[in-house]
Amino acid sequence: MEPLSSIQQAMAFAWWVALGVCVLLYIALDGADLGAGIFSLFVDDEHERGAIMASMAGTWDMNETWLVVAGGILFATFPAVYGSTFSYLFIPLALALWAIMTRAVAMELRHLAHRTRRFTDLAFGLSSLATTFFGGVAIGAVLHGYVLTPEPGHTPTYAGGALSFISPFSIWTGVASVVAVTLAGVLYVRARFEKGEPIREQAARWTQAAFYVALVAVVVTVAWSAVEFPWAASKWFSSSAWVWALFLIGAVYAIVQMRRATTQDRDVAALLWYHAGAVVMGVAMMATLYPWLVPNDWTIFSGASPQLSLTSFTLAMGSFLPVMFTYNAYQIWVFRGRLSKFHGYHH
Repeated sequence: MEPLSSIQQAMAFAWWVALGVCVLLYIALDGADLGAGIFSLFVDDEHERGAIMASMAGTWDMNETWLVVAGGILFATFPAVYGSTFSYLFIPLALALWAIMTRAVAMELRHLAHRTRRFTDLAFGLSSLATTFFGGVAIGAVLHGYVLTPEPGHTPTYAGGALSFISPFSIWTGVASVVAVTLAGVLYVRARFEKGEPIREQAARWTQAAFYVALVAVVVTVAWSAVEFPWAASKWFSSSAWVWALFLIGAVYAIVQMRRATTQDRDVAALLWYHAGAVVMGVAMMATLYPWLVPNDWTIFSGASPQLSLTSFTLAMGSFLPVMFTYNAYQIWVFRGRLSKFHGYHH
């Protein structure tokens, strides 16, 4: 493979950062929606389940767009990585995509389901759960890496089996994702419903248990990663360990502030502190992975597109991301008001 020019390296790095930002935005924004969907499985009142859908009706489609954009960036700037990784993750990503579509159909057709509304609500909740679980499985599987064809002079392709993504760690990351997203969901419900609403009180009761379970899940995941992945441990426990200590301090600070905000009924602040902690941990994971896109398989630079392709994509899409971010922020601002159960979706 020919060495990359300095311009090509800079563009590949910039799009790697953009890819990470899009993934983090999807996890933060749609993660709260997914968590609220999981929480809805335990809500008995039909109108309250509908109100959960109503709370995200103005923003859920834009939140999911960040996932589409992340896939587009991966396809355009790291096509060999896109091809091999999607072959490796075909089953969990197909199941997650099916769940995303089911969730959207359940939301949009709920008003037509008069006699089967409970089934529609169940489909919404279960598809939120499936999206979260299989998305988490995919993340854990990527961290493990996969087998590539060793043919010299040819672009490496995925050479493993259809079920190679399954491992104890990938199953665990799926479970941990459900736990973390559920905490985001109950914080979201607290922030979106009027104080005194029974559903908000139910979410407040869930927050206590979800907080401690999520905290345990994070500790287990980090400890397991240190044992499972030498490339992670070699960074965390190297001479630059102070850098990772700063990430740890930032995450702990955000967690403490989130906990304090929940006990003081500052719902929006609690949700924002949760996202701040998630972003700190996400950035720490990206820094740990660097320069790998897929550990031991693809680096940012070995998987990058030719310079002409990177330049064309940068010129075509470089200004699109700020527009998306502005529009998404505007949507959230417009639909920021608190709801009651009588704001049920298509009520």
